[in-house]
Amino acid sequence: MKKIDILNFITSFRKEPNAIKTHEELLNHLGKENSATIDQMLADLQQTRVIRETERDGEKAYQVISR
Repeated sequence: MKKIDILNFITSFRKEPNAIKTHEELLNHLGKENSATIDQMLADLQQTRVIRETERDGEKAYQVISR
């Protein structure tokens, strides 16, 4: 699993450029057994300002802000 897998799942710039995916959706798609790795990658992506953490339906969610 790579960071690009997370970015590709969150958004497709041609189809859904402003898509927001919840943390639960990410875990379901990428595998709950990879939770620690996913959380580390999300933290790295937030730190480099590629994604931002937001909220959707009361859950933690993520949106790609640059690619």
